[in-house]
Amino acid sequence: MLARLKQAARTLKREVKLLRLAARDPEVPLAAKLVAGAVAAYALSPIDLIPDFIPVLGLLDDLVLVPLGIRLALSLVPDDVLERLRAEAARQAE
Repeated sequence: MLARLKQAARTLKREVKLLRLAARDPEVPLAAKLVAGAVAAYALSPIDLIPDFIPVLGLLDDLVLVPLGIRLALSLVPDDVLERLRAEAARQAE
């Protein structure tokens, strides 16, 4: 189970880097940039849909909504642009 969590964390980190690159790319549609900005704002905001002090549920919304928002934003990016950005993100990670 620990290995799966580590892999999920690596994947999320890679997707966040990809999202950051996509937000700055001129070929990415405005809708994807807006969703990316909203996801980043939600992740960094102290205001949550479910307050964090509520045990388990408070953190669960962050664990579900943020990855879903990242997926939504990346699904709005054209495939050819996404592949180019993935290659660039992999190059930057090395």
